[in-house]
Amino acid sequence: MTKSLALIAVCAAPLLGVVPLPGVAQAQSTAAPAGGGAGFPGGTWTIQDENASLSTQSLTDRYYVNGLHIGWTSHEGALPDAVASFGHALLGAGDQRISISLTQKIFTPAATQAIDPPVNDEPYAGSLLGTFELIQDTQTSRTVVGFDAGVVGRDAGAEIVQNGFHSIIGQSGTHGWAYQLPSEPAFDVLAARTWRVGVARFGNGLEVDALPQLSGMVGTTEAYLEPGVSFRIGEGLNADFGAPLLRPGPSGSDAYRQTRPFVWYVFGGVAGKLVGHDEFLSGADFQSSRAVNPTHAVGQLDAGVAIIWHGVRLSYTQVFQTRRYVGQIGGIHEYGSLAVSAKF
Repeated sequence: MTKSLALIAVCAAPLLGVVPLPGVAQAQSTAAPAGGGAGFPGGTWTIQDENASLSTQSLTDRYYVNGLHIGWTSHEGALPDAVASFGHALLGAGDQRISISLTQKIFTPAATQAIDPPVNDEPYAGSLLGTFELIQDTQTSRTVVGFDAGVVGRDAGAEIVQNGFHSIIGQSGTHGWAYQLPSEPAFDVLAARTWRVGVARFGNGLEVDALPQLSGMVGTTEAYLEPGVSFRIGEGLNADFGAPLLRPGPSGSDAYRQTRPFVWYVFGGVAGKLVGHDEFLSGADFQSSRAVNPTHAVGQLDAGVAIIWHGVRLSYTQVFQTRRYVGQIGGIHEYGSLAVSAKF
């Protein structure tokens, strides 16, 4: 666990304002708050949890069990000059932000009470990743490019978090963590573009739009390409580019604006993930471990609601996902995603 604590300290230092960002551009959106106090960087702070217990099915503590995300996103224009110049050279003109986050994910087999789970069941696995992203917007599109680095396996602390939480709430722990993936370093490069297309506008302020998205990742944990589209109806849809999901889910990201006193929308979407590599299923990249055969096409449906009020965004998404590996039992896998963000 020592390595996990060291990784958390390194990744969390920028979030806590310990590491200053040199050469930060001073231009900010006029709608943005002035910023936090000493040692507390102004921007948008997000906490998000995804959990398989939020499901219509009776057996829920399996497969992708939980994802916990803590992130900081800068105000528009408040980013290092070198990063801003790189973004404009790569993507052209646009409003820019940077985002720094820490995410832990937990995966388990269906047979969580077995001391030695079946070898054809999903392996126990966890990941702990720090992510840096550049977010660049135009009036009709959002582009996100970035990378993550961290650890997959025992040093991610998934066993401690899951069984520790179960102990706190009085539930029995899972018993097969001795067979989890071994610890390995992780590094991924990711990119996504979302387009915002107006569909209809009504006289009372009600709007309808579509959000086509194409995202992808290449790295040690996953390699995939994921096209998708969401449809929204509500008021103030230009405030963001959709609700956030932890990747590889199609995500609108943690960035948003308060474009009117109260923004709200309901949404539904569909995505198809074309899988080239998935370490959580295929097993460790550089060592022997348990493994199953991933399916190379995974479908996803999601639906939810989001509101933005006084600079705070609250969103909830229910996700329905097809089988991720050959022989997966239980049909559609479900989980819920709750995110709260606030501007300072």
